[in-house]
Amino acid sequence: MSWTARVLTLFPEMFPGPLGHSLAGRALARGDWALETVDIRAFATDRHRSVDDTPFGGGAGMVMRADVIDAALEAASLPGAPEIVLTPRGRPLTQARVAELASGPGVVLVCGRYEGIDQRVIEARRMEEVSVGDYVLSGGEPAAMVLLDACVRLLPGVMGAAESSTEESFANGLLEYPHYTRPALWKGWAVPEVLLGGNHAAIAAWRQAEAERITRERRPDLWAAYRALAEAAPTA
Repeated sequence: MSWTARVLTLFPEMFPGPLGHSLAGRALARGDWALETVDIRAFATDRHRSVDDTPFGGGAGMVMRADVIDAALEAASLPGAPEIVLTPRGRPLTQARVAELASGPGVVLVCGRYEGIDQRVIEARRMEEVSVGDYVLSGGEPAAMVLLDACVRLLPGVMGAAESSTEESFANGLLEYPHYTRPALWKGWAVPEVLLGGNHAAIAAWRQAEAERITRERRPDLWAAYRALAEAAPTA
């Protein structure tokens, strides 16, 4: 069975969306992965097909009901796959976690709306809360697409060159080094000389130095973690 994504959403027509194009789309057409949507509203029990209600304690907005979400998850259960809710309150999605998810059977994703989902169903089902960034979206669907795109590109056979995923940003704790192509001189801007000489050892050293410089300047949090790991590593 191919890697499977089951997405619980109030807007199943939003999928595959961007995932139907480029690498993910070609992989989907080949059967390298499967995408299934589950309409949460189909599990509402009243004649109005209500999926939300006012929050206990007052406040603005509406909250998605635990009983409706639970019923939808029961129907969408995928053996061995984590149940994930996309929320800005979750742990940040990392490349390491993406790699773990891509190595499993798939994922079950819940796309929240309104003010979020009743916390009881999250805790009762031990769902994983994941955030794709420190900002707020109108719903979990765009976040689900981000997570799925990140996972699908790591599936066997999806990317052409095997080394591509090992040299990109976050793969080794650093941001990726800059890239250049023809022409060698563009509007007075020249490609770094070291990349033109054919000395592979010098090129590798330059790329490592650039990755370290960019990470140190732009992401001091990543740089601190990278340095801590380097200092903790045993020496020969």
